[in-house]
Amino acid sequence: MSGKLTCFKAYDIRGELGTELNEDIAYRIGRAYGQYLKPTKMVVGGDVRLTSEALKLALARGLQDSGTDVVDIGVTGTEEIYFATSYLSLDGGIEVTASHNPMNYNGMKLVREESKPVSGDTGLHEIQRIAEVNQFTDIAPEKRGTYEQASVLDAYVDKLIGYIDFSHFRRPLKLVLNSGNGAAGHVVDAIEQRFIAAGVPVEFIKVHHNPDGNFPNGIPNPLLPECRQDTTDAIIKYQADMGIAFDGDFDRCFLFDHTGEFIEGYYIVGLLADAFLEKHPGSRIIHDPRLSWNTIDIVTQAGGVPVMSKTGHAFIKERMRLENAVYGGEMSAHHYFRDFYYCDSGMVPWLLVAELLLVKGQSLRTLIHDRIKAYPASGEINSVILQPKEAIGRVLAVYESDALHVDYTDGISLEFEEWRFNLRSSNTEPVVRLNVESRGNIALMQKQTQSILAILCKE
Repeated sequence: MSGKLTCFKAYDIRGELGTELNEDIAYRIGRAYGQYLKPTKMVVGGDVRLTSEALKLALARGLQDSGTDVVDIGVTGTEEIYFATSYLSLDGGIEVTASHNPMNYNGMKLVREESKPVSGDTGLHEIQRIAEVNQFTDIAPEKRGTYEQASVLDAYVDKLIGYIDFSHFRRPLKLVLNSGNGAAGHVVDAIEQRFIAAGVPVEFIKVHHNPDGNFPNGIPNPLLPECRQDTTDAIIKYQADMGIAFDGDFDRCFLFDHTGEFIEGYYIVGLLADAFLEKHPGSRIIHDPRLSWNTIDIVTQAGGVPVMSKTGHAFIKERMRLENAVYGGEMSAHHYFRDFYYCDSGMVPWLLVAELLLVKGQSLRTLIHDRIKAYPASGEINSVILQPKEAIGRVLAVYESDALHVDYTDGISLEFEEWRFNLRSSNTEPVVRLNVESRGNIALMQKQTQSILAILCKE
């Protein structure tokens, strides 16, 4: 059966189970990927959702029927697919995941050789077209691809541990790690074993650790305030030095200080940028336009070169490669690393920050306190707007004439002497996203945030 497939989005595949995504559609996606990109050998994996295994196997059959050999690495996070694709020198990889989407959703994230993203500009639309037509080129039975199961966990953890130096871990450190019953648990366990083997005095306190596709403690999405309390409670109960919470496929990690307070991803970008510039002076650092002044200030002071990119993993990764940037970060807690194939990782950031706490001899709260004070930010505020283009136009009409600088890289970014804001509409839903920051004036930031929201929501 052919027809429009609505599960194809700008950067990946996401859809409601049954209607938008099922085993037949997964099979067709596999056939279409194989027919368009003609990979010889690929890797597949899936998160812990109850439908991920069946969708992954259907996808694998589609790839095999297109003549592609398939390596299945089991229950994984997205970054394990990024790693395996490059580490095994394969022609591509697909992770079956819906990350932090609701229970009745699933999806896929696709890469090609060298872990390069497959997005709308790099083949995703053509794969969609072929899958929609649902007429595939038959191949001879003897040319059908093979299927094997394998593990790259040890090599992947070697890669992660390579980002830190165990000699820095001389004093005790207590960490809360909340896997949210997602896919992160097996990697956390493997990292813990490396710490134990090295005789490092780091204690792991595990919350919602066991993988469970029923998500008994809610969908793992620490961007939502209601998903943070269990991490905060564990930090306070065990007097931990830091808390880490992952989303479902752990391509993002969210950090909490020793008081249990959630730290906006924006300030972690600046912290990591500074750390990388200490090791790689003069390097380029990629950042997104939503919140930028803190990052630009830190990078410039450290002798680096800040480079703005459009929001979204495909855009960031492309710019990372173009600039040969050592690190890139988005306020949404996506962190990208040159030595991780220019891809994002949710495991590398917390390892680096844990090391920083010991090297600097300071708490996470102390390390970022002055930056939060210097550049207070609203955090991303989402408003459901039926006519987003018109609403953004209303805001632009009010503020444009007084702005010192207007940028259209991603939505609209307007800068003034003491404050700035970014306003952008969602690619997938009638939502407008607002971010506001100021130079050390929290009252001004709050006032301008409310003023913009009043204009925005005036239907």
